[in-house]
Amino acid sequence: MNARTLAVATALGTSLIGGGWVIGRGLNVREADFTSARLFDAVFTHVKQYYVDSIPDSTLFEHATVGMLRELNDPYTLYLPPNRLRRLTEQTTGNYIGIGAQIQRRDDYPMIIAPFPGSPAERAGLRTGDRVVEIDSMKTLRWTNDEAISALRGPPESKVTIVIERPGAPTRLTFTLERGGVHRRAVGRRALVAQGVGYVDVNIFNDSTAMELRKAVDSLTNAGMRAMVMDLRGNPGGVLAQGVGVADMFLDSAQVIVSMRGRTLGSTERVLDTAPQRWPRLPLIVLVDEGSASASEIVAGALQDHDRAVVMGRTTFGKGSAQGIFAAGSGGGVRITTARWFTPSGRSIDRPHTTPVEDDAPVDSFRTEHGRRVAGGGGIVPDIQAGDTALAPGDQALEDALGNRVIQFRDAMVDVAIALQSRGVVRSRDFVVTPSMLDELWKAMRGREFRFDRATFDGAAPLVSSLLAREIARFVFGQDAEAERAIAQDKAIQAAVRLAAGATSPVDLLSRVETGDRRQGTGNRKQGTGKD
Repeated sequence: MNARTLAVATALGTSLIGGGWVIGRGLNVREADFTSARLFDAVFTHVKQYYVDSIPDSTLFEHATVGMLRELNDPYTLYLPPNRLRRLTEQTTGNYIGIGAQIQRRDDYPMIIAPFPGSPAERAGLRTGDRVVEIDSMKTLRWTNDEAISALRGPPESKVTIVIERPGAPTRLTFTLERGGVHRRAVGRRALVAQGVGYVDVNIFNDSTAMELRKAVDSLTNAGMRAMVMDLRGNPGGVLAQGVGVADMFLDSAQVIVSMRGRTLGSTERVLDTAPQRWPRLPLIVLVDEGSASASEIVAGALQDHDRAVVMGRTTFGKGSAQGIFAAGSGGGVRITTARWFTPSGRSIDRPHTTPVEDDAPVDSFRTEHGRRVAGGGGIVPDIQAGDTALAPGDQALEDALGNRVIQFRDAMVDVAIALQSRGVVRSRDFVVTPSMLDELWKAMRGREFRFDRATFDGAAPLVSSLLAREIARFVFGQDAEAERAIAQDKAIQAAVRLAAGATSPVDLLSRVETGDRRQGTGNRKQGTGKD
């Protein structure tokens, strides 16, 4: 190899090792340039002038913002483009403009699962099972939930025309609805279950959660509730102040609810209870799982540390930080972590979600108000473990056989539910799923080209019967009947009911845990639906 060839090869090698090819002298920047101008300005100018493609300044600024926030290695600090900021605002307020109905995709079309009480959808006469085939003259075949929801949204008092196919109706029906304000409830199912035990399902912490929960508990108390199960499973959190407000209802004045620690004076504080308990003698169980996060964990941690409630279920998500949002122009915003929070006993429950956590990893031990040991780090650890961590063999075999066709499996169940509704053969809310109903479901699945053997289907018969019963109850008797079935079939809820039954006070309930007088159970995670 001659000297010239060697020199060229060396130059190319150095360029590649340094990160790529460098072409031309126009990109040369003297070191002195960086002493007189910010690095960002210099890079921005050169990308704008020399990059092979022309990119608008607004896009470059947005990319730079996203990259800077990503490099903080905090999954909760990020740029929110306008559409994501609108969705977050909706979640935290619970308010939006639409028709007010639960929507799920069924058989490649959006379907009305249930209209909200008092909503434009209910006033117009939409029903469970209505298949939406057109929205404003647009065919909805193969639309996603998000596409249907977006089309049903619009300005207040604007009109939307939908065409539906209704089971039993000979022709398609057309409805023109006026969009209006809809409030998404934070508190879902509520019921007086058995033996004086009430159940309340808290879905999210939006601007009305504390108010809705207060009304639900008062209503159940007036109906004879003597102990309560508050379900926070799958609750992702939301507004910090609402989590504080919920904890405040069950704690005494001046008790610490949560401590916030940040860099600024406004982000560091101890949040104290401000009012006496509303129901001081009410035994309380809080259900949690790995989907319980943020404000849900603040509530569970505060009630656990003050020995006010028994926490039951599976270890929570582990989000021990608080965020603030500021406007970033063009309708977007930036969500930024401003503080870490700690339970009253001093626990940080923040879990690093970038690396796996070993089951036998050491955890710090803390003491509750009455001296019970509780663990810190990696979420709120329940006082009583409850909830399936693995499927039964037969259920697992069915799940494996279904693969990525779970939606089609649910579509087949809807087919059966609608057929039974149209024939009028299910007359009692206490109906039992019969072998003929399972046969009908199997035929519907075969019609949808499921090709695994019947033995796999029969091996999961209890699970299949439970799921089918809920679909039938929903279509034949309505959403309340479906909720009753869901509560009755949820093993974690039933285990909590058995533990709480007959408890005379919070101290009495805790004594059952401490002495081992408890019946552990398993449970099913709550499942959500798309909402317009």
